[in-house]
Amino acid sequence: MLAELLQDQPQLRPQMYFKSSLTALSHAMEDQVLAGLDEPLIIASFQRERFYRQEAHRYRRIAQQTKQVYVLAAPETSFTSASGHYETVAFLPEDELSHEWHLIVIGQQYASCLVCREREGFPTEIQVPFIDPSRRFEGIWTFDRQVSCRAAELLLKRILAYRPELETKIAQARQLLGINSENTDGETCPMPNFQCPNPDPFAQRLVTYLQAGQYKLLKAYRSIAAAERKERLVNSITASIRKSLNPHEVLKQAAQELGQAMQVCRCLIYRCKQTDETRTVQHEFLSPGISSVAGETWPLKDNPLFQEVVQHQERIYIADTQQDARIVNSPTLKKLVGQFGIVSWLLVPVLNRGRLLGMLELHHCGLKPHRWEDDALELVEAIASQIGVALIQAEAYANLEDLNQQLEALERTRSNLIAITGHELRTPLSTIQVCLESLASEPDMSLDLRQVMLNSALADAERMRKLVQDFLTLSKLESGRVEWHPEALQVEECVELALSSTRVRRSKQELPQIENEVPPELPLVRADGEWLVEVLTKLLDNACKFTSPQGKITLRARQNGNQMLEITVADTGRGIEPNRLETVFERFYQEEGALRRTTGGTGLGLAICRQIVQGWGGKIWAESDGKDSGSQFNFTIPIVESSRGAEETRETRETRKTREARETRETRETRETRETRETRKTRETRKTRETRKTREARKTRKTRK
Repeated sequence: MLAELLQDQPQLRPQMYFKSSLTALSHAMEDQVLAGLDEPLIIASFQRERFYRQEAHRYRRIAQQTKQVYVLAAPETSFTSASGHYETVAFLPEDELSHEWHLIVIGQQYASCLVCREREGFPTEIQVPFIDPSRRFEGIWTFDRQVSCRAAELLLKRILAYRPELETKIAQARQLLGINSENTDGETCPMPNFQCPNPDPFAQRLVTYLQAGQYKLLKAYRSIAAAERKERLVNSITASIRKSLNPHEVLKQAAQELGQAMQVCRCLIYRCKQTDETRTVQHEFLSPGISSVAGETWPLKDNPLFQEVVQHQERIYIADTQQDARIVNSPTLKKLVGQFGIVSWLLVPVLNRGRLLGMLELHHCGLKPHRWEDDALELVEAIASQIGVALIQAEAYANLEDLNQQLEALERTRSNLIAITGHELRTPLSTIQVCLESLASEPDMSLDLRQVMLNSALADAERMRKLVQDFLTLSKLESGRVEWHPEALQVEECVELALSSTRVRRSKQELPQIENEVPPELPLVRADGEWLVEVLTKLLDNACKFTSPQGKITLRARQNGNQMLEITVADTGRGIEPNRLETVFERFYQEEGALRRTTGGTGLGLAICRQIVQGWGGKIWAESDGKDSGSQFNFTIPIVESSRGAEETRETRETRKTREARETRETRETRETRETRETRKTRETRKTRETRKTREARKTRKTRK
């Protein structure tokens, strides 16, 4: 309709109208009809039935004044083509009229028309949500009678196409009001000469006033929309990052959400402190076709932008990296800009109460510099502030988890202490008490029997000492009170120390065959030397206890990937049931009812080994095919990243000191436990006689009493 009119009337120049302005103009035209005595032709075309329903009461009033009223609309519910108070015409939803707004009034003394078409969508510079009064239309509004009659003729043709039965009524309106129509020869009928007033100057001022007011409203809408968008985006990102209390998940989610919201080429978020020299980038958002920087070492100490952000605790925005003196004069930044194609750069600190928690970076990598508006920059700062709050909450939760774990460890320690006091310590104490009472109450006891009693008491006392020592060691490890002293070590030397310690402490026993297959060319590992030897010693002791003298124990080591070294202690002993491979690392674990009492030990050795290995970031596990199939215990140690050659001399010297200290301690332990070992051997070889004499002594004591 609008296109046809503009084609027929090339002198017309369409203007832009807001819906609120069109509503005001339409009401003014309708009010003119209601206030006059004329019986004009009224043609109103609505886009949808619901828009017509809002004005239906006005057209019922107009229909009381004139019989030439035609209302068109796309039906939605009950709107149909019918003759009632006025003529209604239901056009198809796909008709072009569904996109247009028409109101035509033609009387004897005046004529006016409003013909507009709604523009699809808003221009990109107007980022506002859908607001009905701000809908925009393009068209004409005029008092020109010739234009009005031509517009009326175009609409009457549409009406006849939908309702041909109205031909007679429409012909009367044409004749009465002098609306052009074509005769049977295709010629245009002449238009009668009506004298119409021209209210155009006043009307134009009215329209100008209405449009100016609407532009003010649109500006207000735009401001409100920007604030709403900022608040909605901040709330959305805040809700996303606070779903997790894991700092890594917080940063990962924040990078993705912010990068998508800002539609940037690259978004980086990384943890850092003011004193950091470098940082590895872990979390990023990338647009398609943009190179990744994940895993790259990001310079901080030699980065003037980072130092400036730290000093002022404010954002830095560089619209064009090629023109910024800080980048041009910095080889480090020039390399980053060239390597990763950074054209525009934004750095925003993640702060909490003045403490730097991390850095947020936005990169534009297009052909031309990109300028972020102040609203966008403020939005990024607001999100950075929320990230800081989320990180503090995550840290607080992590600290709470650590505290809970420590409390749980203390509770386990308390429970274990009660168990030890109630069972593990009570048994040897009872034996010691019986022996001492027998020695005290039997002055006539033979020397051999006295020696048996004394050896039994000493053996159980040694067992109690080892139990308490291992329990205190395990409690110290579980509570995190151990001070680790990691150093670069040669595994071969630590294995030799452990083997030496085992042979010295078990020199009175027949040991299985022990084979050391650890190659000398292994890379250096990073661990606490004393604790590493402790793990190897306990695993060797465990293998010796459950392997017969005819069996074999093998030590092996290999590189497990680029980061870890795997050490294996394998034996041909009792073996472990597959369903018990994990439970053997529990405290006071017993595979069989009285196995520990027959083999010796405290039941804490493997639990201690697990805590030590986990302390340096390794893993320990057991493997076995079942009983009497042997078993092997494996654990991993981190490998030193630097080369071995430059540190070999120093590490050998440090290891030697460790070995000397260890040998000194082993000598002391050998001296302290020699008598205990002899006592254990005597007890094992004289078990039957010991039991018999003990019973006899008890019977004698009872008889005397």
